Amino acid sequence: MARGVHEFKQELKRRHPESTSKKALSHLYDFPEVHSFLDSFYVSRIGIRILIGQYLELHHTQEEHYVGLINTKTSPSEIAAQAIEDARYMCVRQYGDAPEVEIKGRTDLVFSYIPSHLYYMLFEVIKNSLRAVCEFHGVDGEMPPVRVIIADGERNEDVVIKVSDEGGGIARSHMPRIWSYLFTTAKPAFEGAGDEFPDSQIATDSPLAGLGYGLPTSRAYARYFGGDLNVMSMEGYGTDAFLHLSRLGNRSEPLP
Repeated sequence: MARGVHEFKQELKRRHPESTSKKALSHLYDFPEVHSFLDSFYVSRIGIRILIGQYLELHHTQEEHYVGLINTKTSPSEIAAQAIEDARYMCVRQYGDAPEVEIKGRTDLVFSYIPSHLYYMLFEVIKNSLRAVCEFHGVDGEMPPVRVIIADGERNEDVVIKVSDEGGGIARSHMPRIWSYLFTTAKPAFEGAGDEFPDSQIATDSPLAGLGYGLPTSRAYARYFGGDLNVMSMEGYGTDAFLHLSRLGNRSEPLP
């Protein structure tokens, strides 16, 4: 699907050769019918994968605390540590160094969730923050740490995880487009339609950024179980991403 969207963007540029500047190319990101289709496609894909995965896992010997794909004692702190290790590896491969990442807040928290979903969302958001800090401060200078803060309370309806960086933020004019599958603030990972795409978007040999899929797909994962992903940015300073994970257990799947 990533290849198809990339080739679609290249075809649009070929059809509009006069659109060469960033300002002129801005209309290429405003295709609500494309975004609506991809949102529906990914929500359906998530649902199908959960149904198949749950069925298969229930027919195997279950690990402790697991009910199919669901871990009744999922630790956001442990999942974040795994995501941080993989994201920092990719950042070091790309830039030669990576900022430190601190985990704070309710590091002892456990709740019922699908660990692979939580990993994907945290990995994508942390990866974006690492790239932003490296490009804003430069790897030769002192890079401020990225902070992962886990918040929860007995009466909270959500587990909230904030990923905060000092990577220079996002321009206000770009904020409405960060959820577009056709937009990326990074240099495009593949300049030509014939370039090799990775087999998996979260493999450690994948590009650090440039596909434009991380945020919108992560938001689809969050919303599937009644959560959400919000981004607030202060241009010139940094960005805060808030990942809301519903813990009520009474949300319906948002199937199209």
